[in-house]
Amino acid sequence: MTIEHYERMIGLWNVTEGLVLSEADSRENIESFLRRNSGLSFVCIDQRQVVGTSMCGHDGRRGFLYHVAVHRSYRGQRIAKDLVERSLGSLRNAGITKCHLFTLEHNEIGNRYWSGSGWSRRDGILLYSRDLV
Repeated sequence: MTIEHYERMIGLWNVTEGLVLSEADSRENIESFLRRNSGLSFVCIDQRQVVGTSMCGHDGRRGFLYHVAVHRSYRGQRIAKDLVERSLGSLRNAGITKCHLFTLEHNEIGNRYWSGSGWSRRDGILLYSRDLV
């Protein structure tokens, strides 16, 4: 994944149910994320269209997946699995041994996918956020 994919990625993310975008997804912020986490994020392209994404990064200790998305017309072809496996392999190569991801509580499609893909739902963890601007 490179910043040159940005417009096509945003197009996919905008039509992916359960995926929420924010100012953190601006071109500048995504470019910074990709620079900081070089070689960890991947896209699937078909006929110049981005049909799948897996954004991945780490803090030196734990990995994190963001915006794993596959266009609804391409689902069921193992695209998400392949993109995620590439990201996880890159994390392993960087010495990272655990990865987390976030889904919205009511994202039925996403939660069903992750539960059926070998990921464990964590209970007892609360997420707090604060805007810094």
